Amino acid sequence: MLNDNIKRLRLSFQISQVELAKKLGVSKQCVSNWENDNVLPSIEMLVKLAQIFNVTTDNLLDLDSSETINVKGLNEKEISHIKCVVQDLLNLK
Repeated sequence: MLNDNIKRLRLSFQISQVELAKKLGVSKQCVSNWENDNVLPSIEMLVKLAQIFNVTTDNLLDLDSSETINVKGLNEKEISHIKCVVQDLLNLK
């Protein structure tokens, strides 16, 4: 559910509803309403939420469960290292 995803991501980023609201230019009550499934965020807010949490809008909406990692600013060696770590973690399962 979208409301659960917003709350889960907000908590994983260790930011309060007030902090998220400031980043989005909305009230704390607005964020609270989204998380309590009282209202849905607008398309514009969905895009902003996705950008803040570095996920796709499909991921926010539970249409795609894949995760992405932003490697912008890393060199090829660093990216290769991250790929190896991910593969090692997958092999543990």
